Amino acid sequence: MPELCPTDYTATITWLGKVPMDRANIRSQALNTARATYGGFIDDYHSGLTRASCMRVKAQHPEGTEIRNTRQLSILSAEEMAQIAQDIGVEHLDPILLGASIVVEGIPDFTFVTPGSRLQAPDGTTIVIDVENGPCNFPAREIEKDAEGHGKAFKAAARDKRGVTAWIEREGTLNVGDKLRLHVPNQRPWAP
Repeated sequence: MPELCPTDYTATITWLGKVPMDRANIRSQALNTARATYGGFIDDYHSGLTRASCMRVKAQHPEGTEIRNTRQLSILSAEEMAQIAQDIGVEHLDPILLGASIVVEGIPDFTFVTPGSRLQAPDGTTIVIDVENGPCNFPAREIEKDAEGHGKAFKAAARDKRGVTAWIEREGTLNVGDKLRLHVPNQRPWAP
């Protein structure tokens, strides 16, 4: 494993949420505080140490295969969400409509933070960034319900701005307003 180097970048948590276990759609519910466990946020639809594989990993696993859950959280950038909102013609893009777990502010080009990077709270609570969360039609449907005529533009507008999926490396409590320090792997980019 490469050494992880602390950076001078910090992200401020501006929003927290969870998707209910009995969800009817992908909408999150806003929280002020979230208990981050090894399985993710307690009582969140995406929580668990393992999950059934989906279409996004079909090249590696048949759909429905039990795999490690590296998609416990969906983390978005407030700055990138503002760009998406502008591109689809709405004043504000509510994280509830995107099924978000965490919205952060302060890290430029957030969606492309190196996989394997960590976001660490002062108390040690640590989140591992897995990969970019590709845009899909589920948020578009929810946006369309609240802002008719704007949801269809979401998928194209969210390309390269949809944030990342992540999982919990060290348990703890996260609060709106917490500062998370970015730690990145000390390795050169892949160059085959």
